[in-house]
Amino acid sequence: MNVENYFISTFCAAKSPIGDDGAVMGKWIFSKDLFFENIHFKRQWLTPFQIGYKAMIVNISDAIAMNAIPRYALLGIAIPKSMSLHQMDELSSGIRCAAFEYGIEIIGGDTIGNSKLDLSITIISESAHPLTRLGLKRGDVIAYTGKIGASAKQLRALLNGGKVHTKSRFVTPQLRQGFILDARRYLCCGMDISDGLFSDIEKLSRANRLGVQWDKKIPKKIGCSGEEYEMLIAFPRRHLIMLQRLAARHRTTITPVAHAVSGSYRNRCKSHHF
Repeated sequence: MNVENYFISTFCAAKSPIGDDGAVMGKWIFSKDLFFENIHFKRQWLTPFQIGYKAMIVNISDAIAMNAIPRYALLGIAIPKSMSLHQMDELSSGIRCAAFEYGIEIIGGDTIGNSKLDLSITIISESAHPLTRLGLKRGDVIAYTGKIGASAKQLRALLNGGKVHTKSRFVTPQLRQGFILDARRYLCCGMDISDGLFSDIEKLSRANRLGVQWDKKIPKKIGCSGEEYEMLIAFPRRHLIMLQRLAARHRTTITPVAHAVSGSYRNRCKSHHF
């Protein structure tokens, strides 16, 4: 268990809502992710607009992953004194652009001065049928949407002094809201791929106390690629064809990689951002 998981575990009680992409409280789901300079990004890699936009998108991803409609956002932003008013306007514009795309109202928050740019965003969303990490059964297929592996590749390029396209996954993650809304009835559990395929499959395995039998060989450089924000989903095998049709309708794909078995699973990736 890494230090992050250990610290989180100190707050978990028997019936705690902690453990999913967000906390389900009746029809409301509350989620929060941090987006910190020199942990998740460097300012020379992204414009202020891109930083604000991505900070919102990675938080909205948690709501989408739980089959929820994001409604409201609270912002916590630590702003370095070196930022100009123009840069602050651009940062605000990126946040507001993502909020507008998903119909989110920004209802408050807090700001402080800091030596670097750090963002903490809370998304309040609504769902009648949340998709959680629980519900996996032996024999269920485990799959992911779209393509994965690009985020780590693009990160390596940035670390080596290169550049990536403004539409790249690292800069502008693509969420699967329409697909999840249509597919929810066929899914038993799911989450977004934020820490990497191998790491997030381990979370599903641990939550459901089941092991994993791999049906497809996944290279480590792909399985350990974090911040993909594709969906990791599980479902009974009889629903595979229907889900593939729904995915095609939403211009994505589904790649089955494993199925649930008795036992446990431990991933082989190091915990990291960059």
